[in-house]
Formats: sequence, C-alpha cells, structure tokens
Amino acid sequence: MDIFVIANQKGGVGKTTTTLNLGAAIAKKGKKVLLIDLDPQANLSSGLGFTQQFDKQSWDTDGKAPYKNIYNVLVNSTPIHSVFVTTSTPNLFLVPSHLSLAGAEIEMVNMLSRETLLKKALEDIKNEFDLVIIDCPPSLGLLTINALGASNKLLIPIQCEYFALEGLGQLINTMNLIKGINPTLVLGGVILTMYDSRTKLSSSVVEDVRHFFKESAFETVVPRNVRLSEAPSHGKTIFQYDSKSTGARAYNSLAREFIKKFL
Repeated sequence: MDIFVIANQKGGVGKTTTTLNLGAAIAKKGKKVLLIDLDPQANLSSGLGFTQQFDKQSWDTDGKAPYKNIYNVLVNSTPIHSVFVTTSTPNLFLVPSHLSLAGAEIEMVNMLSRETLLKKALEDIKNEFDLVIIDCPPSLGLLTINALGASNKLLIPIQCEYFALEGLGQLINTMNLIKGINPTLVLGGVILTMYDSRTKLSSSVVEDVRHFFKESAFETVVPRNVRLSEAPSHGKTIFQYDSKSTGARAYNSLAREFIKKFL
C-alpha cells in the first residue's frame, strides 16, 4: 500500500481540492482509496459532506471530540480501522478531521515517538487499501511531520501564480530531515494548479516549475475553475457536482497519469 502526502506550507494552493478530487477520480477507476484529513479546518471532511465539527450533537457531554476522527487516532490511540467512514463515491473512504485537532500538537508534544504516531496507526490497515492520501494543514508543524513520517511519497501542489516557489526550499529541506525517521520518503511529484491560460504569468510559472523539478512535474495542469470552488460547499466531488467541467476533466487526466506512474 502506497501512502501519499499532499503538502505545501503555503495556503491556498489547492491541497484539499487535489486530495478530494484526485482521490475520487482514482476511486472511480476501481482503486480502493483512503483519504485522511489531517487539517484542523476539516475542509476535506466538509467537502465530502462530513461536518461534525460544527454539530453540537456530535460532541460528548464532557466536551470531548466525537469518536470517528483522526484526533482520536493520534491522541487517544483509537485504531484507525474503526474510525474511517464510507463516502458517496464507491471505493472512496475518509478518516475525518475535527476542530479538536487544533490542540493536538500541544497534546502530542510529550507523547512517546510523537513524530511517528500516524505511521504506527496506518500499519493496522496496510493491506486494506490500494493507496492512502493525506491532506495536511498549511504549516510544517507536528501534524505535517507525522504525515511526512508515515508516507512513501510527497506530492506538492503549486499554484500558477506569483510567489509559487516561495517556501518550497523549506518544504524539501523538511522532507530530507524526515528521512531520518522515514528513509522511504521521496518526492512523488509536483501538481500545477489554478492555471489561467489568459495570463502570461501562469505560463511562466509552468515553465519555471517544469525546469526546476524536471520529470517530477505532472503533465496535467489543473485550471482555475469556478465549479471546482463551488463543489465542496455542496459536500460533493467535482465529478458529482459537474462531471463535464474543465476541472473534472483535469482531475480525470491527472488520475490517469497518477495511476500509470504509481499503481
């Protein structure tokens, strides 16, 4: 089972959109996919229709987070196979996030082997899925380090805009440092997002990224698309919301390229 982490400490680059729709596109092609929402904002969870962090009924009377989420896996050692949920897309499963995850890094500081908590949790399901994709918060904190430590391959989404490469050196350096606890981690690929064919800037960024990362950059470029932005607010993937949109076509193309390269 391959484990992919989608990370970039720069916010707004399309990490969650890519995790959601790439995972759904691969699942539609017959692969069994598990998505893990490791971001306290839980946008991946809400994008798939799971909004328990906003539901007061989902909290226990003692103020603890509901049972089925990644917080309980990391902090309370809940077995991960007991917390993933089915989604409306066949073959696509989710370990939801929760607002309580915002305090998890503080709680994890004094825990034994805190950098490898997620890695150990995933060992229990290594034969249950074809692949796992982890969505990270826009930071290089303990949650992202856990994701990097648990994964085989790093996928970096880069938006086709100014400052696109800003901070990537730090992310690559962190990946290299993580190899001390996870020597199998490699750069799996760079995904170009939010491409606007009307601007010279977008084309320039694509050229720069492909020159810098060479064969690591995917050929598929994800366009800036309103339908991609709208779909999560309805708790749907782009394929459920508008299967004929340019965003849907792009993620279908990316999934084909991904499967050919890795699966």
